[in-house]
Amino acid sequence: MKKNIRNFCIIAHIDHGKSTLADRLLEFTNTIQVTEGQMLDDMDLEKERGITIKSHAIQMEYVYKGEKYILNLIDTPGHVDFSYEVSRSIAACEGALLIVDASQGVQAQTISNLYMAIEHDLEIIPVINKCDMASAMPEEVEDEIVELLGCKREEIIRASGKTGMGVEEILAAVIERIPHPEGDEEAPLQALIFDSVFNSFRGIIAYFKIVNGVIRKGDKVKFFNTGKEYDADEIGVLKMDMVPRQELRTGDVGYIISGIKTSKEVKVGDTITHIARPCKEAIAGFEEVKPMVFAGVYPIEAEDFEDLRSSLEKLQLNDASLTFQPESSLALGFGFRCGFLGLLHMEIVQERLDREFDMNVITTVPNVSYNIYDKQGHMTEVHNPGSMPDPTLIDRIEEPYIRASVITTTDYIGPIMTLCLGKRGELVKQEYISGNRVEIYYDMPLGEIVIDFYDKLKSISKGYASFDYHANGFRPSKLVKLDILLNGEPVDALSTLTHFDNAYELGRRMCEKLKDLIPRQQFDIAIQAAIGAKIISRETIKAVRKDVTAKCYGGDVSRKRKLLEKQKRGKKRMKQIGNVEVPQKAFLAVLKLD
Repeated sequence: MKKNIRNFCIIAHIDHGKSTLADRLLEFTNTIQVTEGQMLDDMDLEKERGITIKSHAIQMEYVYKGEKYILNLIDTPGHVDFSYEVSRSIAACEGALLIVDASQGVQAQTISNLYMAIEHDLEIIPVINKCDMASAMPEEVEDEIVELLGCKREEIIRASGKTGMGVEEILAAVIERIPHPEGDEEAPLQALIFDSVFNSFRGIIAYFKIVNGVIRKGDKVKFFNTGKEYDADEIGVLKMDMVPRQELRTGDVGYIISGIKTSKEVKVGDTITHIARPCKEAIAGFEEVKPMVFAGVYPIEAEDFEDLRSSLEKLQLNDASLTFQPESSLALGFGFRCGFLGLLHMEIVQERLDREFDMNVITTVPNVSYNIYDKQGHMTEVHNPGSMPDPTLIDRIEEPYIRASVITTTDYIGPIMTLCLGKRGELVKQEYISGNRVEIYYDMPLGEIVIDFYDKLKSISKGYASFDYHANGFRPSKLVKLDILLNGEPVDALSTLTHFDNAYELGRRMCEKLKDLIPRQQFDIAIQAAIGAKIISRETIKAVRKDVTAKCYGGDVSRKRKLLEKQKRGKKRMKQIGNVEVPQKAFLAVLKLD
């Protein structure tokens, strides 16, 4: 019965204990026996770092006042880089648990996920977690939530994922406050795909939520946007494992296996419908993800190129926000230009390529996309400094800006403002939230925060500042392309686009860093940083030399000179045929220049 179904997700800032609380809900409804922490975070990476990377869907059954209810819970990530996972989960739900840590209060990511949920008209149930901790301040956090949501104090549930306090109240609130799914079982089938995974035995498995209609095992279905047709070989619901069912009705969340082999055929956000009675239009889903950060990913061995392509395709299924297209580089050969949502996302993708597919890759310096206008007024979008047109043809370059919001305590306002101004930020406004907490809004270039902004913010505020951002259009800016030359040859994987004011400093630091990292050769290596034809910095790695004059004792200086000249000619010839190997460390070290 659809009136006994509740679909809800959990949203919170990173580290506010949502996965632990989800475990308690599962344990309380006897869905699973919790044997170890975080049953839903099943990737090794998630366990090691203690973060949720993927949204996880799971079904619980609960008897409340003598009636049996089916609760579909979707646990979501909290880090700013994974907000698209949250937007997909929200599209598949009617309600959300908003979890706030009793010792930390409302953070930036909480607010941005909350607005997303309110836009989708979800019923919000506020929960204060970790109330058992000694540092908890439930009264003050309640004030913040009331101010944020405009709800009544008695609607806020106090809970603890560790001790299990308040779990019953949460389940009761989910059943009483969250509406059951609307929809017409008689209407043509419409089901929204909100995730997909790759299984090496069964092909691609799509997860969906049925908005209208009924689906039965063996039905002939088609995917609306791609127009491909399939048989529903197996359908079912998601518990800790997949449980096959004969039919799923309106409001159910489940999976479908139809022997799909290629990843391009499943688009997250697509609609499943019947071939015989198709629906008229697709469901309006969540927005398309726009990658923010671009970096080249190259296989270390050139022959692994095709393996890297198939690994990226399989990863893309599980992570819809990863985009990639082939590119080539003089220094590194063939590879892919990948788009990521942020730096953490890039790091996770690199780790997952290594662990899940055993792919060893080199990643180039990350950068953002720029709009370049030529003298005729034509615009080209450039993701890679290597594809920049000649400076004489460029009229202006526009770079992407973001509106950043930082929430912190008043003690750290000074250092944070200094950091933002150093990154060319402009203060928009600051608001006091409650007590000594303040929210600061900045407009900043995305390119400046791509590399190390988040880490620096955490360290200068001792972890007390939270950060969230959204894109805010493009602005013209004075950007130059900084090339690194080794013995006069540009290394395209090390070139970057940077602001004119930072170019000298950056060039000097890169040369110094490379001098430490590149091993000495038999000949001198000149490392130069250049803007166009103008050299702005130089370091020289001295050659490893043999003492050829050792056998001359006494005698005329011209004998020594003769030997040295001979050695010099040999070095010169060697320099023409020798080439400089740049170790992988050097590419990564450029990221961590400070």
